[in-house]
Amino acid sequence: MLLSESNLEGQNLTVIPIVGMGGIGKTTLSQLAYNDEKVKANFTKRIWVCVSDPFDELNIAKAIIGALDGNVNSISNDLEAFFQCVHKSIEGKKFLLVLDDVWNQDYRKWENLKLPLHNGAVGSKIIVTTRKEEVARMMGAPDNTINLKVLSEENCWSLFTRIAFTNRNQDDCQILEPIGKEIVKKCKGLPLIAKTLGGLMRCKKTKKEWQDVLNSEIWELDIVEQQVFQPLLLSYYDLTSIIKRCLLYCVTFPKNHIIEKEILIELWMSQGFLGSFGNKEKTMINIGESYFDNLVMRFFFQNLKKDEFGDIEHCQMHDIVHDFLQYLTKNECLIVEKKGAEERIEFPADNKLRHLTIMFAPIGRFTLSFDHCQRLRTITTFNCKITSFTRELILQLKCVRTLNLSDNYIEEIPDEVGGLVHLRYLDLSRNRKLKKLPDSLCNLVNLQTLRVDWCISLEKFPEAMGKLTSLQHLHANLGFCDIDKLLKLPKSIAMLKSLRTLDVEPVLLIEGEGEGGDEERLRLNDLRDMDELQGKLWIVLKGKLKDSAACDVENGLLVNKKHLLHLKLGFACESEGNQSTIEEAVLNVLQPNSNLESLWIRGYDGRTLYPSWTSSLINLKSLTFSWCLVCNYVPLSVLGNLGSLERLRFDVMPQVKKVGFEYSLDHQVILFPNLKQLEFAEMPEWEEWDYHENDATSSSPTFFMPRLSTLSIEWCYKLKTLPDFLTRKTPLLQKLIINDCPIVSKSCKDRQGPVCSKISHIPNIHIEWKTIQKDGVWIKQ
Repeated sequence: MLLSESNLEGQNLTVIPIVGMGGIGKTTLSQLAYNDEKVKANFTKRIWVCVSDPFDELNIAKAIIGALDGNVNSISNDLEAFFQCVHKSIEGKKFLLVLDDVWNQDYRKWENLKLPLHNGAVGSKIIVTTRKEEVARMMGAPDNTINLKVLSEENCWSLFTRIAFTNRNQDDCQILEPIGKEIVKKCKGLPLIAKTLGGLMRCKKTKKEWQDVLNSEIWELDIVEQQVFQPLLLSYYDLTSIIKRCLLYCVTFPKNHIIEKEILIELWMSQGFLGSFGNKEKTMINIGESYFDNLVMRFFFQNLKKDEFGDIEHCQMHDIVHDFLQYLTKNECLIVEKKGAEERIEFPADNKLRHLTIMFAPIGRFTLSFDHCQRLRTITTFNCKITSFTRELILQLKCVRTLNLSDNYIEEIPDEVGGLVHLRYLDLSRNRKLKKLPDSLCNLVNLQTLRVDWCISLEKFPEAMGKLTSLQHLHANLGFCDIDKLLKLPKSIAMLKSLRTLDVEPVLLIEGEGEGGDEERLRLNDLRDMDELQGKLWIVLKGKLKDSAACDVENGLLVNKKHLLHLKLGFACESEGNQSTIEEAVLNVLQPNSNLESLWIRGYDGRTLYPSWTSSLINLKSLTFSWCLVCNYVPLSVLGNLGSLERLRFDVMPQVKKVGFEYSLDHQVILFPNLKQLEFAEMPEWEEWDYHENDATSSSPTFFMPRLSTLSIEWCYKLKTLPDFLTRKTPLLQKLIINDCPIVSKSCKDRQGPVCSKISHIPNIHIEWKTIQKDGVWIKQ
C-alpha cells in the first residue's frame, strides 16, 4: 500500500488510517513501516509527528516544516502563513507523513491541514494512528483503513515468554509455564500488556512469586481503563517506593515527548529521589541510571535510542503509560495549556499541587500567578514563547526546586532569581536571545544542575561561579566551531571540586602567555583538582605556546580523572619555536585515564600522529583524528593492538600520502580485533596503502580487522586502489562506501578489474553516491 503510486481517491495523496485500542501496536506497526528500507527509498521525505490531544494545526505544521529543513523561527505565528509554507515546502516532493495518536473529530481542522499537503508528488502517503473509528472514517477512505486486532493467545504467549523467561534454565521454565499461561490470558491480546507483564515476571524468581501475581487482588479492581491499568498497577506496586516516585515524576513531560536520560536523572536528583549529596561509593548519577534501567526492563519506557556505544540516550513513554501515571498523580501533577496571553488560570486555595507543566504559553510576558501554590516543587514549560517574567512572580517560587524554562524567548533573568534558595535545577537552554546571567545566580548554593545549551547570545558566566558549591552538572554547549566565539569560563569554576559534568565548549589556556584580558579565564592547570569530572570533556588549547609548554602542564592532569569517558582535545595555538615539536610534547603530557572510551583530536600539528600513551587506552572504543594538517603518514599498526576499538576515523588531513603499516610483522597477531567502522574523509593527497602481502606469511599469519563491517572513503581524489587484505581478512564486511574518489571509484565499477575482485564479496557497495551492489546482487548501472 505504501509503495503503490496510485490510490483509490484519484488524487496525489493517500491517507491510511490504522485503528485499534490503546496498547495494541499501532505506533509500533507505523514505525516498522516508516523505517523499512524499501519505504525509505520510495519517498523523498519522511516526516513523523506525534499529535495527541488537542489537535493543534499550528504545531503540526511547524513539525512538518522543521522536518523538511525549514526555519520555523522566520515565520509569523499566523496559521495561514504556516500552511502556505507547508504548501511550498512539499511542492513536487513525494513524502510519507505519519500523524501518530490522533483524537480530533473536527473535520474542518483536518481539511485545513490536508489542503496544503495535496501539493506533494503523486504517491505521497499519510499514515494516521488513532483509537477512534470516527477519526479513521473522517480522515481516510474506508478501503485504506487498517483495523488492528488483538494478538492470539499463542502470539501473546510467545511475546511474554521471550521477556519473562530470559536467562532461566529449561527446568524452571517448565515449572512456571502453567502459571504463566494463566497470566497471559489476562493480557487480552494486547502487546503492551504482554510486554509489561513479561517485564514484571522476569523479576520474579520463584513459583510462589508467580502464583502471587496470578492471584493478586488488583485483578479485581474496578478502575478506569481497567483492562490496561490493572497489569500496569501490578508492575507499579512491585517497584520500590523511591523508584515509584521517579516513575510518577515522568508525568511532568507531555505525551509522546522524547525524554533524554541524562536530563531525566538530573531532574530526579533535583527532587531528592537519588539520595544525599556526597555519597563517595556510588554517585547520584549511578543510582539514577540503575533506577532508569529498572524502569526500562519493566517496559515503562519505549522507543529507546542508543548512542554509538550502546548506551540509551533517550526514550519515550507509551501514551497508555502516561494516562496511567496521570491517573495516579491527578492531585499533585498538573499539565496546563495556556492558549491566550490574557488567560488567567486560578489554583484553588487548598490545592496539593507539587509539579506544574505549562504548555503553549503565547509570546510575551509570563503572567501566571502562584499565590496558592506553597507546595510547588517543579515548574516546567513546553512549546511556550515566554519573553520575560516579573520579579513578583519569582518571589512566589521560594520553594521551587526545579525550574525548566528552556526553548523560550527569554532575554533577561531578573536578579531576584538569586533568592530561590531551594532551587536545584535550572534549565535555560535554547533561549537564543539570552545574553547574560545575573550575578545573583551565584547565590544559589543548592543548585546542582545548570543548563544553558544553545543560548547562542550568551557571552560569559558570572565571575563568582565558584560560590555554587553544590553544582555538579554544568551544560553550556553552544554548538560553535569558531574558536573565537567560545563561551568564556571564569577561573572560579576551578573551585567547584564536586563538579562532575563540564559539558561546555571551553577554551582552556595553557600556562604561559595568553591574550589580552584572559588572565581570569579558566586555564588548563586549573583542572588539577577537578577529579570528579565524568562523562565528557572538551579541551581547546588556545594561546601562544612556549618551548617549555609541556613542562608547564602539571603531571597527571587528566590521568587521575578516572570517571572521564569521552575526551575531545583541540589545538588552536601559536608557538615561539618549532610548533610540531611543542604540540607533540604537550599532547604527550595530556595522558587520559585508561577508562576512556572515546577520544577526538582536532587541529593537532604534530608530525608524529599518535601520542606516546596511545597503547594505554585499553577501553577505547572510538578514536577520531581531524584537521591534522602536518601529518603525512598514517601508521595504522600503532593502533592495531587497541583491543576495544570499534570505530576509527581520519578526516581533513591534506598532507597524508600513505596509510598503512610501517613495519613488517614476524609473529602471529590480530590487529584491530574488534574494529567495526573504518572511515577516511578529505585526504586529497592520499595515493596508496602501505601494505604488502609478505607481512603475513603462512608461518606467521596476521589477521586484520576480522570484525570490520563498514569501510567508508570519501573525498580522497588521488587514491588509486583498495587494500589487498579486504579480500580474505575481513569476512564480516557488510558495507563499502566510496564517494568523490574518482580513480578508485572507476576501478571498483570495472567488474573485470583487479579492484572489483577485492570487493565482490561485500554485500552492499555504494560508489559515487549510488548503490551498485545490494544484498550481494550487482545492480546494473
